Amino acid sequence: MSSRLGFRFLNNTRFAFRNGSGPFRRQAGQGFRFQSSEAGAGEQQSTFQRMWNSPVGVKTVHFWAPVMKWALVIAGISDFQRPAEKLSLTQNMALMGTGAIWTRWCLIIKPRNVLLAAVNFFLGCVGVVQVSRIYMYNKSLENSPVEAAKDLEKEAVDSAKGVVTATEDAVKTAVEKTK
Repeated sequence: MSSRLGFRFLNNTRFAFRNGSGPFRRQAGQGFRFQSSEAGAGEQQSTFQRMWNSPVGVKTVHFWAPVMKWALVIAGISDFQRPAEKLSLTQNMALMGTGAIWTRWCLIIKPRNVLLAAVNFFLGCVGVVQVSRIYMYNKSLENSPVEAAKDLEKEAVDSAKGVVTATEDAVKTAVEKTK
């Protein structure tokens, strides 16, 4: 399929180049020159103007989301100083999953947001490092990879049960208030 796509693109653009139609127009005494249809294309924009007018520029969420998300990466890096027994497995697994999923997504969406992909990549890396630290700590306690995996599973199940219990309590409280 990809070779067909390239062949179609070649055939469609060949006509534009031969006839000088579209943005590729012949100038008198010259070869082909690319001409932009934008007004003022001849004047140079400053770096600030290009950044401001970019589809992923300063005035868009595509810029500010990665800037704010760096706080999560910095917080994760600061947790490198904490002992492994005080780290939350579920939190760091969430960071790892978020980083992996959203890194891929940022490269698929239009406009492609490389800044957000970079911050999500580092967020995933922080999550991997922390989950590895927790795993190695649990492994050192039992000296058995099976026991360490069971401990990780038990911690994840316990935290999930805690969330379910808290949710059930909140629902009961809300139902009682409405009566």
